[in-house]
Parts: sequence; C-alpha cells; structure tokens
Amino acid sequence: MADRGAGGATVVFRPSGSSMVPLIRSRQQVVVAPVDPSKVEVGDIVLARVAGTVYLHLVSSVDLARKRVQISNNRGRVNGWTSQDRVFGICVAVDGVSRSGAVDKSLAADADDSS
Repeated sequence: MADRGAGGATVVFRPSGSSMVPLIRSRQQVVVAPVDPSKVEVGDIVLARVAGTVYLHLVSSVDLARKRVQISNNRGRVNGWTSQDRVFGICVAVDGVSRSGAVDKSLAADADDSS
C-alpha cells in the first residue's frame, strides 16, 4: 500500500489501530491521494515514512526551511521528523466523508487544474 502511494497512486484501505481516534477509527475506509508535500500543513493526515515505519498520522509541525514535517498520532505521541520526499500521500476521505482542504493539496487536484 505504501509502495503504491509512493508511486503516485491513490490508495483505498482500512488501517487498524486506535492512535488516530476520533479522526480515524480502526478499520474505517480511508482514501489517500498523492500529495504536493510543499502544501502540507499542521493538522493534515498524511501517509509518511518516519525512521523506516510508514504511518497514516497527523502533521504536527512543518519546517519549510529544512523541507521536513513532524509526524504525530492523535494521542500526543510524536513519531518524529521526516523529509518532504517521504510524505507519500494525504488522506482526502474517511468512510466516504471528504477531509476539508485535503483534495486541494493532492497532485490529482493539480492535474485537474492543468487540463
């Protein structure tokens, strides 16, 4: 799944775990679209690799100068910093409900704008 997301594909899956409750509950269907990492903001839910592990977690801080983001769960645990090139996608929907503003940051939105 992370490989498909890293390859620029939109992926649909059902993550398990409780670290993102109430934003994402275990086994809810999520849609993750390729993202322009430079548009990612605090509060976005992204698919990112941090220290060798892929997480679907929140962006808790952005360091534009160093082109990196901090990834955390929704319970206050910080997973760490990762470079923008390790941010594979942005969560655009949870159980069919769109995440406000997320689609505008996806590469799919950029492709739609250029046609």
